[in-house]
Amino acid sequence: MMPGVPPLQGLQAISLSTQAWLARRLGRKAWLERAERPMWALSDMQPVTAAWWRERRRVPGRFFYLAIGDSTAQGIGASSPGRSYVGQITDRIEARIGEPVHVTNLGVSGATSFLCARDQLPRTVNPLKKHPDLVTLAIGANDIAAWDPVAFHRNLSRILDGLPKRTIVGEIPSFHLPWREGAVREANLILHAVAEPRGHEIAPVYRATRERGIRGILTEFAEDAFHPNDRGYEVWADAFWPLVEPRVEQWMRRH
Repeated sequence: MMPGVPPLQGLQAISLSTQAWLARRLGRKAWLERAERPMWALSDMQPVTAAWWRERRRVPGRFFYLAIGDSTAQGIGASSPGRSYVGQITDRIEARIGEPVHVTNLGVSGATSFLCARDQLPRTVNPLKKHPDLVTLAIGANDIAAWDPVAFHRNLSRILDGLPKRTIVGEIPSFHLPWREGAVREANLILHAVAEPRGHEIAPVYRATRERGIRGILTEFAEDAFHPNDRGYEVWADAFWPLVEPRVEQWMRRH
């Protein structure tokens, strides 16, 4: 168990998420607002995390990592933005190569696949001209609440058509909520069907989070029961790392 993440916090988070779902079903606005307060509190971190990553972009490095996605790329729910899966992957690369990594993190809190295609994809044009050594994408978790498989397929196709082959695409995680799992599984089937024929690689985030079971529910979510905490992001980084590591080894042989 990760220090500082008591099971009670996990139970409280799941309880709030369940209350929010019931409130939506029953049309209880006041109940929904109370249940969603922790989520909005974490969302207020967005300006802080965005500023942190803008400052991090100033760090030079020969290894260039471009990240695209939503609040999980930014690190909402973590103790600091650097503990997001993007930050933890960066730390592992730096430990392996023994020098700083240059990171451009275009992730935006709240981004859906549509918003990613509309807003982030155009911003990748200049970074991609520099031929990044690693590109990662994790998008779609925010699509699940108003799930539209046709729109998700269209948006994801547009995004992945604009990214270089061998972009590492993270699956949508398990939220351990029965009323969400059907949409999540369908989204991941679409993700594989869109990404693999285009020559991209898939990080098994769904399987990694699903397998955590009760331990993950109790200790690996932030207080909003949606975003990971530090330990939850470590699970994500573990899912990405077997695909990232060969890129790092190739880079080291070239340099």
